[in-house]
Amino acid sequence: MAAEIVNPRSDSTIDSATDRGVRPTGVGDTGAEEPFDPAFALHRGGKMAVQATVPIRDKDDLSLAYTPGVAKVCSAIADHPELVHDYTWKSQVVAVVTDGTAVLGLGDIGPEASLPVMEGKAILFKQFGGVDAVPIALATTDADEIVDTVVRLAPSFGGVNLEDISAPRCFEIERKLQERLDIPVFHDDQHGTAVVTLAALRNAAKLSGRTLGDLRGVISGAGAAGVAIAKFLLEAGIGDVAVADRKGIVSRDRDDLTEVKRELAELTNRAGLSGSLEQALAGADVFIGVSGGTVPEAAVASMAPGAYVFAMANPNPEVHPEVAHKYAAVVATGRSDFPNQINNVLAFPGIFAGALQVRASRITEGMKIAAANALADVVGDELAADYVIPSPFDERVAPAVTAAVAAAARAEGVARR
Repeated sequence: MAAEIVNPRSDSTIDSATDRGVRPTGVGDTGAEEPFDPAFALHRGGKMAVQATVPIRDKDDLSLAYTPGVAKVCSAIADHPELVHDYTWKSQVVAVVTDGTAVLGLGDIGPEASLPVMEGKAILFKQFGGVDAVPIALATTDADEIVDTVVRLAPSFGGVNLEDISAPRCFEIERKLQERLDIPVFHDDQHGTAVVTLAALRNAAKLSGRTLGDLRGVISGAGAAGVAIAKFLLEAGIGDVAVADRKGIVSRDRDDLTEVKRELAELTNRAGLSGSLEQALAGADVFIGVSGGTVPEAAVASMAPGAYVFAMANPNPEVHPEVAHKYAAVVATGRSDFPNQINNVLAFPGIFAGALQVRASRITEGMKIAAANALADVVGDELAADYVIPSPFDERVAPAVTAAVAAAARAEGVARR
């Protein structure tokens, strides 16, 4: 049996308070009717449901979909476990797993409050990649408990998308799950952001006749996204990249680094920089912001001529585009109301669609680089300073990423079909 994610509501299910354009009881209730935020109307009852894809119209349908017909399929899978991919939804469904500790823009809000975001992630999987997804919010923040729980749930899923789990636990959880499972495990806050960033940076460099190897970058933020972007850019061949946290550049001479940051210090900052983010930006070719905060205009002005500023914090970029455009050749943000939006939805649906298509055992660095290259190639001859990355609504994106990831999985020997 398979299923699809659908909008569970029709107009008739909107309650009378919504019809009148007032706030539902209990949401900012002041004792009087207030203007209603349409976001609550959209989320009422949840944003998704499960819908059967086979009919049950009579006793014959029932006997095939359930007992006794289902027993034949169960017995076949018991004898030949690989058949689970053909006769259940496993090969086309992803678990979206969170503990609610690092929800974008909101922080540690807990599992229940994170569920609207996880539902949103699931419908993006379906809308943009044709992949079914199930939101799972766990009532634990213990890394080993999360790993054990996901491992026990894994027989029902073809892949696991980790979401909004705080660093540094997110690194440990992903690593342990990858060691214990033979299905793709992907922490989107890390790798989805890195894939889209690399695609945009490749095109920015191409626009000005440079290669990644010509560039020195500075990343603001040493959390999940910052660490992953730094490692991924190095894998892709950037000339050098330094990462800054709240205390300054992550470097070997610091004695206050976590295990993750110590590893980062060994891999990055080949120039041996120390000091503040602002000092590191002097002469830099690329700024990538994934931390929030504000970068002084003087620091942006000190960057190399023709620099690229990717200030991706939401809702307030580290460098406002109006400021960035004074000094940078290419400007990108995480917002949809400016050109060049670095949006993870450009990556994760196609990455999982490609991995599931070939029943990949894992998602490799080569598969992620293939996704970034395919995403960059979608722009093609339309490349311009305000168009280094395609729109999430460009219908070419998901098929291109899916095909590239599937081909890379086969080339790297992790495909099983």
